[in-house]
Amino acid sequence: MKEPLSPELLEKMHAYWRAANYLSVGQIYLYDNPLLQKPLTIEHVKPRLLGHWGTTPGLNFIYAHLNRVIKEQDLNMIFITGPGHGGPGVVANTYLEGTYSEIYPNISQDTAGLKRLFTQFSFPGGIPSHAAPETPGSIHGGG
Repeated sequence: MKEPLSPELLEKMHAYWRAANYLSVGQIYLYDNPLLQKPLTIEHVKPRLLGHWGTTPGLNFIYAHLNRVIKEQDLNMIFITGPGHGGPGVVANTYLEGTYSEIYPNISQDTAGLKRLFTQFSFPGGIPSHAAPETPGSIHGGG
């Protein structure tokens, strides 16, 4: 049998999962104040919420563990998610790993980029609430 994951690796994976969950929630709910550096006000919250939280933590969990397995075993694989509004999770993970900012440099990995990431989600002129061609590595076949 294989050894269980080390406490250090478990903590890193848990931190990654929490970060992906926060980025996902931020996309659904926040229009401004992405790092909550100021007390949260109604002006920071999107007036109309689109997207679902329900599937997102699971997608983030799977993404984190698949990344671990891919690195451990040097796998060449693809992660396919089903239809639905899991877009915040897919976008959060591609943002965390850096590919989102590579393709969309205006969504930089700093506070200003994070605000743009949150603002654009499911917002006019932004990106949809489901995985779509705008998400690196995503193929969207309809909803």
